[in-house]
Amino acid sequence: QVQLVESGGGLVQAGGSLRLSCTASGLDFVRTAMAWFRQAPGKEREGVSCISRSGVDRYFAGSVKGRFSISRDNAKTTVYLNMNDLKPEDTAMYYCAARSICGDSWSNGADYWGQGTQVTVSS
Repeated sequence: QVQLVESGGGLVQAGGSLRLSCTASGLDFVRTAMAWFRQAPGKEREGVSCISRSGVDRYFAGSVKGRFSISRDNAKTTVYLNMNDLKPEDTAMYYCAARSICGDSWSNGADYWGQGTQVTVSS
């Protein structure tokens, strides 16, 4: 059974930083690309970032490029999302996701999802 467990969300002021973590189990982590998505109330789900199996290739939504970074620790089966210079529009539920590869369609969806962690940025 695949499980993705996120942590690290919370309330932060605009301009602040947060680090999200997602620990995976029940899948072959080194053969799995990992991604982060987010969904704000009343808005569609948005792909935030994706990291390839090796960690070499990384993809970002334009809205977060230059502010967010993604990394993974295959030994710990954990993926991280470092979020800097947070803005109120970053407020959303953030979901960890697993898919076979990133590729050009990385933001379209995923095979497995976590339960989500809430990020709230106050102005």
